[in-house]
Amino acid sequence: MSDLQSALAPIFEENFAVRGELGAAVSVWREGREIVNLAGGIWDRQQPVAWNAGTLALIYSGTKGPAAACVLKCLWDAGIPLDAPVASVWPRFGDSGKEGVTFADVLAHRAGLPAVDDPPNVFDYAGVIRRLEKQAPLWPPGDGHGYHPRTCGYLWDEVVRRVAGMPLGHYWRRSIAEPLGLDFWMGLPTERLKDVAPLHGSRKLPEEDAFLRAYAEQGSITNRAFGCPYGLFSVSSMNTAAARMASFPAFGGIGSARALGKFYGMLACGGTQDGLEVMAPEAAAAMSRRLTNGFDRVLRMETAFSAGVMQDPVTAEGRKSRFTFGPSLRAFGQPGAGGSFAFADPDRGIGFAYVMNQMEPGVLPNAKCTLLVQRMYEALA
Repeated sequence: MSDLQSALAPIFEENFAVRGELGAAVSVWREGREIVNLAGGIWDRQQPVAWNAGTLALIYSGTKGPAAACVLKCLWDAGIPLDAPVASVWPRFGDSGKEGVTFADVLAHRAGLPAVDDPPNVFDYAGVIRRLEKQAPLWPPGDGHGYHPRTCGYLWDEVVRRVAGMPLGHYWRRSIAEPLGLDFWMGLPTERLKDVAPLHGSRKLPEEDAFLRAYAEQGSITNRAFGCPYGLFSVSSMNTAAARMASFPAFGGIGSARALGKFYGMLACGGTQDGLEVMAPEAAAAMSRRLTNGFDRVLRMETAFSAGVMQDPVTAEGRKSRFTFGPSLRAFGQPGAGGSFAFADPDRGIGFAYVMNQMEPGVLPNAKCTLLVQRMYEALA
């Protein structure tokens, strides 16, 4: 057992004893090697299957990190810069005032497209794409930012289809997951359905804040964004075979903590793992450079995004105003609804992942993983 695993184990065990965790795993990679691998708890209270290092779980918006890496890799490999207009590969996207929207805008949640008029169903991919083509931005592109919780996955998927000639979920398996040996999926095979731990909805009431007030306000940008496309709003609906087998690059990824930790560990090492260059260093580096920073029109709080992933916001003086991703200014990653969380710290060569199935309220990571992150940096100091 590594020194870091010994340091994190007591906090991980407290998650089950005092913080209400059901089943979970944490994986930490440093300089290409897994140095922490903790798993505990059970899948389900009615059928107490033990959670192990290979247990798969749905991670909601944690999917955005792997999805964004696909966009960056395929653009880089095709020689397309981030400041090029999306319409250069997807002509109809330029309709309704979007001709100047760039790949960077779409990745950094500043395209003004978190929702569309008359939202289609989440399973209607072609219908969502048609609506996105016709939709005028909800604010002038480039004039601030707002989280695109669901629509970004369709935008990114269509870019990959146009550039690489295949759906994003297929590109992920061929170009990143299989070379790295990652048990992480955007579109789970039928034979793997039995390997996924079910999600359990939160048993706590969320504390009211600006985000929840906006979310509850019918017709607000926040309300529209989290309801577009329509469907799969309940935890039980995300446990169905149909949801698990569909490819939703913004919120439907399924995998193990070990797979997610290894993925972010690769990014923390500049796109290379075990001597294999999975992504060009320049493409991986795009995930560590802030493209947006400030008030988020959708989440109603200060947020920051690089090319497709979240970072801690910084003050005008360049200091962090939040430490979700630890002390590094370049650290990046993505939380998932309910409590999953993963990130990379390029300054220390660290990839961190926490995957669970007992959901908690809140947009940002909760104490179950933030205490682990805090203790990790204390132990590494």
